[in-house]
Amino acid sequence: MNYRDPFATVTTQTAGQAGVAARDEGLRSYMLRIYNYMASALALTGIVALFAANSPAVIGSLYNISESGQVTGMAGIGWLVAFAPLGMVMWLSFGINRMSTSTAQVSFWAFSALMGLSLTSVFLMYTGESIARAFFITAGTFGAMSLYGYTTKRDLTGFGSFLIMGVIGLLLASVVNLFLQSSGLAFATSVLGVLIFTGLVAYDTQKIREIYYQVGGSADSLAKASIMGALNLYMDFINIFLHLLRFVGERR
Repeated sequence: MNYRDPFATVTTQTAGQAGVAARDEGLRSYMLRIYNYMASALALTGIVALFAANSPAVIGSLYNISESGQVTGMAGIGWLVAFAPLGMVMWLSFGINRMSTSTAQVSFWAFSALMGLSLTSVFLMYTGESIARAFFITAGTFGAMSLYGYTTKRDLTGFGSFLIMGVIGLLLASVVNLFLQSSGLAFATSVLGVLIFTGLVAYDTQKIREIYYQVGGSADSLAKASIMGALNLYMDFINIFLHLLRFVGERR
């Protein structure tokens, strides 16, 4: 006589549902950690930039100041500070797997602070009202696109590859315009920059979500993935903000 446990199917389904619920809860916790990292980094960057912009000693060390008190260019330390965040990004991107989680966290916060110093000029060039306006527009755009990237079933891999090529083209155009000083090209790169990095928010969010499933249950790997995910979204946010500010910001 074949006996079939009537509770076996129910038990299996319940276990499967519990596993899915646990994964969903883990994903939500992972994404929340990333957004908290990113928001805290943006706050640190803003605080450092605002403090530096209101400190004559810091401004004097970063910029060349004329006798009339006008900024005439970058000082040697200023150029070092301007390029230091790029070096930090490369160091984190290529070396995070060899770092301890605590070292990666310290590096991330150091990067955020250096970005604040490098963005001091924003508070010197633009009015506080226009900075706030650009920030809130950026925040709204970022939130909408990140939500889309998190919830969409569409694979954005091909879209992301196209956007990354756009970033390369944008960098080349920006370098060329350093010599041409064309206002038209500057406006075009600003508009394209907003569009490209807005698209990258959705692509990066989806990629971050997929990394969670690839990493699995490794706490150390998830912690490092959280830092790198926050770094990518932070860079997308900052680039949208800066490009938007260039054509909607009011200069002092």
